[in-house]
Amino acid sequence: MSLVRRATAEDAEEVLRLRQVMIDSMVAGGPGGPTDWHTESLPTLRRRLARPDGEFAAFVADHPERPDALAALVVGTIDYRIGKAGNPRGRVGHVFSVATDPECRRRGYARACMEALVDWFREVGAGYVHLTASPDAEPLYASMGFRRRPDPLMQLDL
Repeated sequence: MSLVRRATAEDAEEVLRLRQVMIDSMVAGGPGGPTDWHTESLPTLRRRLARPDGEFAAFVADHPERPDALAALVVGTIDYRIGKAGNPRGRVGHVFSVATDPECRRRGYARACMEALVDWFREVGAGYVHLTASPDAEPLYASMGFRRRPDPLMQLDL
């Protein structure tokens, strides 16, 4: 029996809760960030989770003590870039929203979810996978074969 499964539309509220856990862990001052965006985000997330054949996937582990809660979450998307050597199909995986419920950390849930997501990336033909790692999470990703690369990423807020 696998403890990881593909998230469904019924998981959307819990997916948002764990995404907030991740966001709060990255912000100085910790938990308590604004959650008013959840209401607007929920319908779109439910639609995306309901389409298992799209370019968006979330894998979750159920909480062992709370039947209606999730223990861990990973989310990824496939982007298209014009092909090149090493990735002629131009499919690139991107991992985001990796989170574990604070009660469930250090039990292997995030790793199991990541392994399922990486398998999905392989199945859909991604040439490689990108993610942004916090210092605490970097050892997990390194143990799975991810490596740091110099990246002159820039961003424009619209």
